[in-house]
Amino acid sequence: MINSLLRRSSLSIALSLAAISTANAGSITVYTALEESEIKSYLEKARVDLPDIQIDVLRLSTGDLGPKIVAESKNPQNDVVWGWAVTSMINPKINALLEPYKAKGTEELAESYRAADDKWFATTGYMAAFCVNKEVLKQANLPMPTSWEDLTKPIYKGEIVMPNPVSSGTGYLQVSALLQAKGDDEGWAFLNKLDKNIAQYTKSGSRPCKAARVGEYAIGVSLAFSALQSIEQGYPLEMVIPSEGAGYELEASGLMTSSKNKTDAKRFLDWTVSQNATELYTQYKSIVTIPDAPQSKPAKEAGLPADISTVLYPVDFVKSAGERDTILTKWQSVIAR
Repeated sequence: MINSLLRRSSLSIALSLAAISTANAGSITVYTALEESEIKSYLEKARVDLPDIQIDVLRLSTGDLGPKIVAESKNPQNDVVWGWAVTSMINPKINALLEPYKAKGTEELAESYRAADDKWFATTGYMAAFCVNKEVLKQANLPMPTSWEDLTKPIYKGEIVMPNPVSSGTGYLQVSALLQAKGDDEGWAFLNKLDKNIAQYTKSGSRPCKAARVGEYAIGVSLAFSALQSIEQGYPLEMVIPSEGAGYELEASGLMTSSKNKTDAKRFLDWTVSQNATELYTQYKSIVTIPDAPQSKPAKEAGLPADISTVLYPVDFVKSAGERDTILTKWQSVIAR
């Protein structure tokens, strides 16, 4: 009888504790433009480190995420923006929806990787690169391109695929960097010349590399980390950083003012700067802003310099953000197809 009462008492206590745990569990909604493969990896670790938080994630392309956030601005549906292009994050319509929060560890980031008012910070970034299929080049008797200028040569006509800047943040960073480097008139003349060789514009920034690695095209104007992953997986690719310098983008995160669960939203943002998160970033990112983050083995083997600042074009992010609508409107009227 006593044993029976003890068992029932223990069960009652266990159920009560479970109920308390469930009641205390938080739930946050995160909007992101990170690639699906890396999101899965990050969340597996985040859910181990933050077991009491239910993390619901909506992933959209960089170009699609902005309009959604703006459309929901009177009744925001997310708590956090995670890993989204900083040129989109500093858009006044978006920035006005963010609440300053200095995530733990962001004090170690360089000033250029965090907002002065703490509305955003960037732990990672991505840079442009050409994914070049060596076997396709050999079959077509084509030389290895080394620059953007090379891609305008008639010999590459129909052999290049590139992301559309309207839908892809990767596409926009490439176009924006070229326009900043060459100036408006010369830059648009160059883009029109390049367009003659482009076989297809894709919605995704990683898609051109995936198309090149399986031999659909010789050259995919894409991302460095897509090239690194493809090379590591055994595809016959060479990663080429254009000699003019690679355009790049920072991936920013921030807290929504409207969040109804700011405690857990802040804990998640803190996690994104943690050592556990950093160790994962190096598996996917060509740019990790957290000090002393190790360079990945694939990056070393593919020839990416340890100091990537030596191959990056010095992008003016404020200028890039301010000109975004103008550039994309002109792109749609002049080049879009």
